[in-house]
This record gives sequence, C-alpha cells and structure tokens, in this order.
Amino acid sequence: MLLVTFAIAPHEAWARVKLITLPARERVEIQLDNEQATLVEEERIVPLVKGENQVDFSWANTQIDPGSIVFRVLGGAGKDGPDVNVLSVSYPPNESALVWTVSASDSGSARVRISYILGNLTKSFNYRAVASNDETTLDLSQYMRLKNFANEEFAGAGVWAGFGPKFSKPIGLNETKELLIERFKAVPIEKTYTCNPAEYDYLDRPQNKLRVPMHYVIKNDKEHGLGAAALPFGKIRIFIAGGGDDPQAGTAFLGEDWGKFTPRDDEMRLYLGVAQDVVVKRTIEKNETRRVSGNLYDQELIVKYEIENFKKKPVRLDLVENLRHLRSEVRPDSGRDVEWELGKETTFNDGPDQERSTAEQLTFHAELPAAGDDGKAEKVVHKLHITLKNEW
Repeated sequence: MLLVTFAIAPHEAWARVKLITLPARERVEIQLDNEQATLVEEERIVPLVKGENQVDFSWANTQIDPGSIVFRVLGGAGKDGPDVNVLSVSYPPNESALVWTVSASDSGSARVRISYILGNLTKSFNYRAVASNDETTLDLSQYMRLKNFANEEFAGAGVWAGFGPKFSKPIGLNETKELLIERFKAVPIEKTYTCNPAEYDYLDRPQNKLRVPMHYVIKNDKEHGLGAAALPFGKIRIFIAGGGDDPQAGTAFLGEDWGKFTPRDDEMRLYLGVAQDVVVKRTIEKNETRRVSGNLYDQELIVKYEIENFKKKPVRLDLVENLRHLRSEVRPDSGRDVEWELGKETTFNDGPDQERSTAEQLTFHAELPAAGDDGKAEKVVHKLHITLKNEW
C-alpha cells in the first residue's frame, strides 16, 4: 500500500514528523506500452506552508522500483498558488520510503506528480476471430486482460495499452479485468493449405503422405482494415459463422492458436488443423550423383508430388521445400550453404514464389480442381527437378 505524508520542518527543530496523509489522487495514468514494466503516474493537490516542507512517500508490500520514482512539482494550485521547488531527496534507512524536501514561497496548495515503475500489475492480450461462412473475411475482436496483484487499488485510473483508445476504469485490489481494445469488421483473409516436410513432417510416412495444415492468413495493413498498430502476441479463439439465410445461425468453434507478435505490413497465420481432404504423396523419383572434380559432386534430384483434392471446391496448395532438409534426405548434411539450380523437368510453370521463397527454401503453388459429383478427385502430378551443386 502507498502512503504519502507531510512533515513541516520549523526553524527551531529539524525533525521528520509525519503530519497528514496525502489527499486523494486527482489523476492516475497507467501506461502498459512497455513489455517489461508498468508505469504509474499520479497527481495530487498538496497543502504546503511557507518555507521548507517534507513530503514522505512510503510503500509496504508493493513492488515499486525505488530507482524509478520521480517527483515533480507542476505548479501552485490556482492563480495564487505558491512557487515551489524541490531541494533534496533522501532515503530513510531500513524503510521502503523516500523523503523530498520542498520549499514554498508562501502557504498554499501545489499540484505534484509522482511516477514510478510498479510490479505485479500486468497485461496480456487475447482475440476472438469469427470467420464468415465462405471463409473470405473474419471479424476480429482484440481484448486486453489486466491483472492487478500490486497490493494497490486505483479508482478511475486512465489505462493505455500503448495503442488504441485510452480507458478510464477503476482497478480493484487483486482484480482481473478484461477490456475490449478494438473490433475489426470483415477483415479479408486467405485460407491456405501448405505442405512442408521440414516443418510439418509426414502424416503417414510408410505411404509417403505429407501433413497438410490449414491456416487463416491475416495481413496487418490498411488495405485489409488493420495496420494502425502492431498486433500483440496472444491467444486467439477461432470460430466460423453458421451458413444459410438464417441471421440467427450460430457459430462453430474451430480451435485455438497463439497469434505471434505481428508488426504492421506483416502476416499473422492462424492454425486451423490438418486437412483430411487434400492428400499429397511425396517421393524422390530421381537421385543421381555426378562427379565434378576430385571429391566435388553435383546431386541431381526429382521430387514427385501426387496430389488429390476431395473438396467440393478448388483450392490452391502451397508446396514448400527446404533445401537443407532435402539435402539431408539423400546425403549427410555438410553444414554448408546450399547451391542449387532448377532443372527443365520442373512442372511448376510460374516457378518459385518470389515473395515467399528464400535462398534455401522454395515455395511453389499448385492449383487443384474440385472433386467431381461422384466424390472422386482428379490426381494432379507435379515435379521439382533440382540439382544441388558442388557438394562433397
């Protein structure tokens, strides 16, 4: 608990005498924009006498960082308020306290501001995402959960998360409070299907069937109705709206994921589970070693993908190959950077996705037709023809 008292130091005797407690807070601001610390600023109107005064700031069972405490005199209260100056600050031994000595030109009241870093007043973020039934947009609600275990209560505090609106809310002792920060309507999304043996492995290794996870991809930019600030890390509960023409149709729970910290103009990917109706069989069809000179070799590979889409609508599949992982499948990993060259038997007409590929990881796209009325899927076959150069 925080306690602020005053001492008047008469000229006849210099002593630390506690007289009255500090008046109620006139204003409290709690700033939560820093990940590691919570800043509290409070203002009060304090009565002073002409001459020197002591302001005693003490705390018990409250995690205040003593080195962070700042005391400022904002000026006399009212038109005829005294001129006030801070003369010194002292730390009484064996106490959780600070004592400021201030001088006043005359008796009267002054407005002071005390700021400090406070522990055990923490925040976290969570989201509720409701996708439209056709999975082209979603409504995203962003919440901040405030936990006050600082052994101090704040009446009518101004709370700011570092972005979004400021709130004026009372925060009780040992209270957990959840605040709605923002609600974003009809945010465009992309539903993706991805196979990446290096990251997601095989669903059925004996049959060479890859795991195909599904994601909603949200772009944090103005074009997609976001982009005013970064999206903080937090748990996201994902729902999908009911179909049909009934406006009262409910929502179905799809699952939960942890949304990563997403800066502006970056993407957040929400995991939805593994697709059971998109089947990808991956095999290494060709694996030949050609000697270049000495113990230097080129490794020529053809990776074959046999893909079936049993959905009633066409989808686009993202096929990702990490070239270090591919190399480790056919030869011991030397730890060297991968040198590579695409071969003429590669069937992805558009080549690697330039935005999503790197020097050691290639992303290709395969367009898959919908299944027929009889439920049968057309098998789509693609090949990646690549040579790993100058291996030893």
